[in-house]
Amino acid sequence: MRIISGNNRGTKLNTLEGTDTRPTLDRVKEALFSKINYDLIDSYILDLFSGSGALALEALSRGAKKAYLCDNSNKAINIINQNIQKTKMENKTVVLNKDYKKALENLKNIDIKFDIIFLDPPYKTDYNIEAVKLILEYDLLNLSGTMVIETDIPNEILAELEKFSIDIYDVKRYGRVTLIFVRRKG
Repeated sequence: MRIISGNNRGTKLNTLEGTDTRPTLDRVKEALFSKINYDLIDSYILDLFSGSGALALEALSRGAKKAYLCDNSNKAINIINQNIQKTKMENKTVVLNKDYKKALENLKNIDIKFDIIFLDPPYKTDYNIEAVKLILEYDLLNLSGTMVIETDIPNEILAELEKFSIDIYDVKRYGRVTLIFVRRKG
């Protein structure tokens, strides 16, 4: 896995070993970032289920201002920190070693809003839906912000998302992976 574009283009990133994680493939990452590219400059990023930190670090490489990377796995946090050092982005990152619910609660308490939020939790969980609910409840997404949800069960996720006051403005499928792009209504 590597940074595809921007200041750190070509930097190889460390990944977690094992079958519990599945890094976003380069072709999916390229499609995702071509969709949000114009929103990246000087943006604040939240990578909630960060894994290796690849999505947040790609965003920073392409011009984002600051990224918050969250994962509750100590192994993931170790990999994230290695990748932050490799890309020399220590001054542009905040790493949260917390469960996503606690992380969102902490972010609410520091009164921050994000321009782009990446949600790529372990597959076969309802974490995406619960995370969206809390993000909206805590008002963590800027009015013009975007949430990008990665899932392998798009029909279930889309049905649940319909219950929220949000606009699903695009859905893209890449093999078994589906990206859902969401904005606040209004």
